[in-house]
Amino acid sequence: MGQLIDRRHRELTDEEIKKIAETYHNWRNKDGRYEDIKGFCKSVTIEEIREHEYVLTPGRYVGIEETEDDEVDFEEKMENLTSELAELFAKSRHLEKEIRKNLRG
Repeated sequence: MGQLIDRRHRELTDEEIKKIAETYHNWRNKDGRYEDIKGFCKSVTIEEIREHEYVLTPGRYVGIEETEDDEVDFEEKMENLTSELAELFAKSRHLEKEIRKNLRG
């Protein structure tokens, strides 16, 4: 959630803040409207926390949001990414040479 403003700060939209607040209030009210959402929220017991030796890292409890499969074969995707990385490395070396040449001048 949110948009990264810089490396350390993330800014939430009004809608995201509203979703977080509503989720909290639904959980707190215990009126039956709260539900766990994979990758976003989960209500756990102290026993579950104890089983994880009181580590409160959210991923241990919340899990990760399910993503849609893009139906691209893993091998094909890996090959494409590897070739793209090789191109970017080559471009990086070229730019590095240009920068060194400019610094010498």
